[in-house]
Amino acid sequence: MKSQTSFDYFKFKLKYFLKYLLLNRIKKTRTNEYIQFKDTRKFIVMQTPTHGNLGDQAIAYAQKEFVKDNFKDYKYVEIPLEKVTADYKKIKKVLTEEDIIGIHGGGNMGDMYLLEEYIRRFIIKKFKDNLIISFPQTLSFSNTIIGQKELKKTVKTYNKNSNLIIVARELQSYNLMKKYFVSKKVIHTPDIVLYLNQYQIKARKGVITCFRSDQEKSIDDSLKERLIDYLSKNFKDIYHTDTVVKRKIYPENRLKELKKIWSEFSSAELVITDRLHGMIFCVITNTPCIVFGNFNHKIESTYNKWLKNIKFIAFVKNNEIKDENEFKTLVGNLVKNSQEFQRHDMTQHYHKIIESLS
Repeated sequence: MKSQTSFDYFKFKLKYFLKYLLLNRIKKTRTNEYIQFKDTRKFIVMQTPTHGNLGDQAIAYAQKEFVKDNFKDYKYVEIPLEKVTADYKKIKKVLTEEDIIGIHGGGNMGDMYLLEEYIRRFIIKKFKDNLIISFPQTLSFSNTIIGQKELKKTVKTYNKNSNLIIVARELQSYNLMKKYFVSKKVIHTPDIVLYLNQYQIKARKGVITCFRSDQEKSIDDSLKERLIDYLSKNFKDIYHTDTVVKRKIYPENRLKELKKIWSEFSSAELVITDRLHGMIFCVITNTPCIVFGNFNHKIESTYNKWLKNIKFIAFVKNNEIKDENEFKTLVGNLVKNSQEFQRHDMTQHYHKIIESLS
């Protein structure tokens, strides 16, 4: 990797500063749309997505279901990322000390998706009087000038808020959070999407491949080609899909979009993926899955801590499959009697969040 300079850092900061400014140019209305919630006890989840990443959208849906199931005395209120900075003064006017603020979970606590980290810091700075829970996250700052400078800013901001609870979704992130956020309450649960159960009894046919093509991609292209060649010889139907769609998704059509991909997975004999939520969607739909690691620790660490005892999920590294016979054996073991596999109920792992907010 090309070494970074102070000028590289300046260009990087400028890019995200301009993105941040654009958020504040969102058209503001004179009326306070949140005034209807002024006299109600609220659980406000901020920074939810409107982009087409279905993994993030599933997190938003699971957070809402979790709050509705376990905080029945609270009104659930959702504020998307692009409205947080524009509306925070209006939001503060309707807050009471009893209200809880949630920050959207996922895999963006780091310098790869820095706009999300800027917004998270903003929330932690501006809402210090309320209990804040950061839903299960992966922490991953790169070992670069940019990554280490931004990590220091995150540590400084988080440690100044005495009402902040941080949730890690896998062990490596948990250990890092305990190291950096020494004055904070840090707890460890699975990714919040594993709170859901979307299993359906359906006829299964064919194989789905769901591979990344972005900066988190890690699987070797030649290995991918060999896998697809093997699948073409042994399965009549092969479908290619992704957990990212090229359209905006809002709360009102979120579940409709999610049900589409969950139905796809429920109809497959096997899914092969290198996406964390590709693996998780297989868990919640009881679908056999081979999952490859990505550029950081989030998939392997999630699998090793929470999922390795689930018989229909297999994690492999790029170099672990050496020939076609090895892959054939792996596929055969997963597909064989797959309908007999029962996933483990994960809901008990989230009691730590409930207890921390009680």
